[in-house]
Amino acid sequence: MKIYYYKTEQFLSTDMNTAWNFFSSARNLATITPPELDFNILTQLDDKDIYQGMLIDYTVKPLFGIPLHWQTEIWKIKKPEMFTDKQLKGPYKTWEHTHRFFQKEKGVLMKDEVKYVLPFGIIGKLVHSLIVRKKIERIFNYRKDILNKIFKENGNSSY
Repeated sequence: MKIYYYKTEQFLSTDMNTAWNFFSSARNLATITPPELDFNILTQLDDKDIYQGMLIDYTVKPLFGIPLHWQTEIWKIKKPEMFTDKQLKGPYKTWEHTHRFFQKEKGVLMKDEVKYVLPFGIIGKLVHSLIVRKKIERIFNYRKDILNKIFKENGNSSY
């Protein structure tokens, strides 16, 4: 079983509370997900704060326009510094995404770390090198572009 990691970081011109409120709201996932993935939240969220054990169901079309049901659980929370969500149902054998926030002099440094395992052994390794790694990089690059627009350089947020 091959474990993969994807790590990225981004500076946001905002404060910790604004960053936390944005990223801890599952409603904002669609905003920062590329449109071609056709991300659709199925869970009725009712503007609740995330909590440990919270389940979020959605559909996404990661490959060839085929819709997949994905369920994540909010696994760990240390407000406003970090939270981890993990896949319970979906295309990966394992998917754990940790979001960390660090207060800096002029904003917040956000770090993402994804730990994931693909199914199908050697075929999964091949699909990873040909498709999956590049797809994950494109998703996070898209997020960086969108977040730069949301958390503008002047410290104001359109959120």
